[in-house]
Amino acid sequence: LAPLTCQVGTNCGVTNGTINSTCLGIPYEVSQTPLVAVYSIVFAIGLPANLLTSVLAFVQIQRKNVVAVYIFSLSLCDLMYLSTLPLWITYVQNEHKWTMGETACRITGFIFFCNIYISILLLCCISVDRYVALTYSLESRGRRGQKKAIIIVCFLFAAVAVIHTPVFITEDEKEYTNVTTCFETVPLDIKLASYSIVRFLFGFVIPFIILVFTNYRIFQTTKRSISLTCCQKNKVKYVAIAIIVIFVVCFAPYHVVLLIRAIYFMFHQNCPCPFEKGIYSISTVFLCLGTANAVADPIIYVLISENVRKDSYRKIPNASCRTQVFTH
Repeated sequence: LAPLTCQVGTNCGVTNGTINSTCLGIPYEVSQTPLVAVYSIVFAIGLPANLLTSVLAFVQIQRKNVVAVYIFSLSLCDLMYLSTLPLWITYVQNEHKWTMGETACRITGFIFFCNIYISILLLCCISVDRYVALTYSLESRGRRGQKKAIIIVCFLFAAVAVIHTPVFITEDEKEYTNVTTCFETVPLDIKLASYSIVRFLFGFVIPFIILVFTNYRIFQTTKRSISLTCCQKNKVKYVAIAIIVIFVVCFAPYHVVLLIRAIYFMFHQNCPCPFEKGIYSISTVFLCLGTANAVADPIIYVLISENVRKDSYRKIPNASCRTQVFTH
């Protein structure tokens, strides 16, 4: 989680047998316009969408809706990240030169990493809660509640925050090098490479297994159900599909690149820079997909739900399906 240091080095990132802290010639300019465009669009759409989502989800919380607790928390998490996007836009426009101070860099980096993994864990919470409510509807009565959901959310926020505190306690390298970038460590060092593998396993693979299992069981349960109408079954399936799509599209590419970079560095520690320069543009595209999560969450989970449309427009005449997407 250390910021990238800017030093003179060769194409291999090695000078006099010592690995330098950075690679020369990273094509930052290639991704400048796409990054600024995507960040600006995400900020312009995501900010009002998540504000609306948080308000409408809060209304559902007051109506004792359990899943709304997770969606409200997801919106707050996205809003926290969206508040840092103007800083990232300024940084990219300034050719990846961070001029706002070390503390601001560490705070924005901390928020970025926390947003990714809190969002992933909250998606798991939503899937698990819906799985329990649908598959064990009778057994779960009285056991699912908002207090438990709030405790779970608080624990997740605290755990992710604690795990990422090294962002603040990492030794400040400015005393030794001319640091200009913010959280773009190219190439990796052995510590960050190992940490990337851990992030891939515990931050992506395990949550993905949970999502696949719970949503598969949700599909099976709704398919066999005789008490649900076709419209109700479709609503449940659409939400399950949305969860998987968000997770795969927004988070899978980012973590796959993390793993590839880490494995490559492990086997090519003496000359990682040519590969890093080649994969940089691809990793930038995948980073944009991760940013799009801040737009996808409110659109898919709340704004298209029957609950929110009822709150926004009150009664819709002749509506074909009145079932709520939220599971009470």
